[in-house]
Amino acid sequence: MKTVILAGGLGLRFSEETRFKPKPMIEVGGKPILWHIMKEYSWYGYNEFIICAGYKQDIIKKWFADYFLCCSDVTFDYRNGASEMTTHQTGVEPWKVTIVDTGEHTMTGGRIKRVQKYVGDEPFMMTYGDGVCDVDISKLAAFHKEHGKLATLTAVMQEQQKGVLNIGGDNAVKSFREKNLADGSPINAGYMVLQPEVFDLIGGDDTVFEKEPMEKLVESGELMSYLHRGFWQCMDNSRERDDLELLLKKGVAPWKKWSD
Repeated sequence: MKTVILAGGLGLRFSEETRFKPKPMIEVGGKPILWHIMKEYSWYGYNEFIICAGYKQDIIKKWFADYFLCCSDVTFDYRNGASEMTTHQTGVEPWKVTIVDTGEHTMTGGRIKRVQKYVGDEPFMMTYGDGVCDVDISKLAAFHKEHGKLATLTAVMQEQQKGVLNIGGDNAVKSFREKNLADGSPINAGYMVLQPEVFDLIGGDDTVFEKEPMEKLVESGELMSYLHRGFWQCMDNSRERDDLELLLKKGVAPWKKWSD
C-alpha cells in the first residue's frame, strides 16, 4: 500500500524558515519532519511514498537526490583523469519515493487528485507532512479493511484548532466541522486510509479535501474513525518544533520506534 504525504503548503506560521524551504523540510533532530513521518510508516513495512510537493518543491527533490550519497560510504577516484564514484556501504532505507509537483497554490484535495495516476486503482494511506504520531499503522490498516468503508481517519483527543469529529458508537463519523478552542472533541489527525473511489469526490485544484469530499463521505456513511489515545503532535510553529526537538534529545520521542 502506498503512502501519500501532503507536503506542498506555504507554512506561513513558520515564515522565518519557510522563506527558504517548505515546511515539511524543517528539521527536527537534524532530519526533516517529512523524514520522521516516512520512518514511522517504514517501521510498519510501508516503504512506497508519493510526496505531494508544491511550494519550493525543488528543495524536497534535491534533498532526496542527495540522500543516498549522504547515507553511504563512498570513494571518489580521480587518478585516471576522470571522476569515478564507488559506493561501499549504505544505511539508506528501502524506500521508493515519487515526488510530484502538485502546484504552489493547490488545495489539499487538488493535490491528492493530481497524484491519482501514481496511486493507481488501489487503497492508499494519506497523511499531512507536518505531524508525527505513535499510532499503530498496521492496526489502523487492518481496521480499515475490516469495516469495508471508503475512508478511515485517525482521531485523537487534543486541544487543537483542527477539524472536530462527531463519532457514533459504531465509530462512523456523523459530522465534521471546524474546532473551537473550548471543544474537547476528538479531532482529525490525518493518518488516513482511503479507497481509490475517493478520487471521484474531488473536483479540481480548488477542492479542500477536508470540506466537500469529507462531508460527502460523512453523508454517505463512508467515513470511519480509528480512535488513537496516544501521542500526536502537529508542527505549526517554532514552539511546537522545539517541543518535538526536546523529546528527541531526552530520548522519549513516542513516534521514534526505530533505532539510530
